[in-house]
Amino acid sequence: MSSDATSTTGWLRPPRLATSEDRTATRLELFYDLAYVLVVAELAAAFLQDMSWRGAAVFALLFAMMWFSWVSTTLYANRFDTDDVLFRIALLVDTAAVAGCAAAATGGIGSASGPFAACFLLGRLVLVGLYLRAWWHVQDSRTTIVVYLASTSVSAALWAVSLLVPAPARYVLWGVAVLVDAVAPFVATRREDTAPLHMAHLPERFGLFVILVLGEIVAGIVTGVHDAKWAGPSVAVGAAAFVIGAALWWSYFDAASVSGNEQLQEGTDEQTGEAEADERHDLYIYGHLPLTLGIVGCGVGLEALVLHPDTALPGPGGWIALAGVALCLLGAGVVLAGVHQRLSAMWPWPVVALAPLAVLAVLGVPVLLLVLLLAVVLVVVAADGARRAARGRSDAA
Repeated sequence: MSSDATSTTGWLRPPRLATSEDRTATRLELFYDLAYVLVVAELAAAFLQDMSWRGAAVFALLFAMMWFSWVSTTLYANRFDTDDVLFRIALLVDTAAVAGCAAAATGGIGSASGPFAACFLLGRLVLVGLYLRAWWHVQDSRTTIVVYLASTSVSAALWAVSLLVPAPARYVLWGVAVLVDAVAPFVATRREDTAPLHMAHLPERFGLFVILVLGEIVAGIVTGVHDAKWAGPSVAVGAAAFVIGAALWWSYFDAASVSGNEQLQEGTDEQTGEAEADERHDLYIYGHLPLTLGIVGCGVGLEALVLHPDTALPGPGGWIALAGVALCLLGAGVVLAGVHQRLSAMWPWPVVALAPLAVLAVLGVPVLLLVLLLAVVLVVVAADGARRAARGRSDAA
């Protein structure tokens, strides 16, 4: 049965490649994303309690695992979302699995590693089932589907085996499983691309995830001000920290994301609306990992500074906030380098901003002054990025 012959109506609609039709994020996708709000919040809370090198490593590892789980399901839905009853049930089960991961996240590397692995495995098994269904019904796209089916199956097997072995071997298996998930899109891109991505819809999904993690900055500020009982210094630091979050939002949506959307559309076939396979899509996708990881890390650091505005700097909160911003800007640079297919796209925006961040990292200034200076740097970065993006659109026109 070809992809053209699978269109039916009713409760059951076999998967078909849906990359040439107008689409927006569905209510089910938004509901699915809510489970990741819980995961990110739990991981951030655990990191705030242990702002050591070990705490940072655990936070980064678990965040990367959950990010890849979101990406792998999002890439499937981007191509084969039929919104029929089977797909809805599958995604709701996956949502419950992610919620389970959230419940175990604070002890994911430790006492709750078993429940965390079991819930993660459930999500992998759901995705295996979805790809089996797509493989059966969308024969024209099997060359691409088989890559994802094989990688997801191997990943699920590794997670299953990890339940049977103790730490630290359990965590090694997790890392290998995530690596398998990460490699699959690169392999699929370089094979005969029979299931192109819906490039008009994909940036919207990633933009929604960026908003999700930006919410952690706001949540951290609110929690910090509340827990500090509205003390004057904490309120002042919180106000400056909010400017940082707003500037990161502005930088992404008026510079990195806008440029990415336009360039990605240049790789789309005008007759079919389907994206041509090239490496820019991989870098666009994976640039969002350091970008979102950095945003959440920044939120943790800012919350610590709001809670302790009299802390001597440099300290853990200041280092984490600055490192998070640096990671976010590097991720934005990878996104731009990918969509423009040249490393020079990272220069001067946003990489040039790393220089003042390095200066701030070694200054022993008061917390409020540090946050104010960081806010000023990021406002300038946002304004310059938006100006460059607008000029680029004008030149293209």
